[in-house]
This record gives sequence, C-alpha cells and structure tokens, in this order.
Amino acid sequence: MNAYSDALSLIGRIFLSVIFLVSGFGKVGGFEGVVGAIASKGFPMPQAFAAATIAIELGASLMLVFGWKGRWAAFLLAVFSAIVTFFFHNFWAVPEAQKMMEQITFLKNLALIGGLLLVMAFGPGRLSVDKR
Repeated sequence: MNAYSDALSLIGRIFLSVIFLVSGFGKVGGFEGVVGAIASKGFPMPQAFAAATIAIELGASLMLVFGWKGRWAAFLLAVFSAIVTFFFHNFWAVPEAQKMMEQITFLKNLALIGGLLLVMAFGPGRLSVDKR
C-alpha cells in the first residue's frame, strides 16, 4: 500500500461510519421512538434492543473510524446492518406507497454491508490503531 491507499482507507472508514454515528446519536435523543419502532416489529425487550442498538452504532463505528479492532467492528456493523435491513426495510412487505423508499434503503444498506465486508477482508489500513 502507498500513502494514497492509506488515505483512501482512512477516508473510507470515516465515510462508512458517519451514517452509524449520526443514527446512533439521533437514537439517544429519540430513545422512546426507537423503543416503539422495535416493539412494533415484535422484538422482545425493546428497551434492551434499543440500548444495544445505540451501543453498537456508536461504539463499533468509533472503533471503525480509529481502526481499533477494525475487522471486528466491521463484522459487528455488517451483522447489525443485515438484521436491521431484513426486519426494518423489508420492501416486499410494505404498502405500495412505501415500497420505493424501503427498497432504496434496503439497497443502500447492502452497499454499506459490502463496504464493511471489504474492511473485514482487507483490514482497516495502515492509518489505524491496529497497524500502530
């Protein structure tokens, strides 16, 4: 890898993390709404799932940004995203008026998962805590 690749790897990790950071901080302020959304999907212990969601989104995304246990952080975010995508963006089971937005979100999440799988495969790069 060269300096160009190192910088791109760092920028890529930051970009992959931004959506989780913004979402996680938003859930802190809207905790009851998150609990309601989780409960509406039939999950047990929605408060515990909401707290875990915030911890995963904030914790794992910060780990990814800094490249600390980067492969594990990417794995956790990929699994989390796959679960969320299947249960919360199931475009095939929503009313027609919601179908397009849910499909776009579903596909966007697949792209995020793809980026996270690349971090799992190739690591966080040299500009990371893991490589120091």
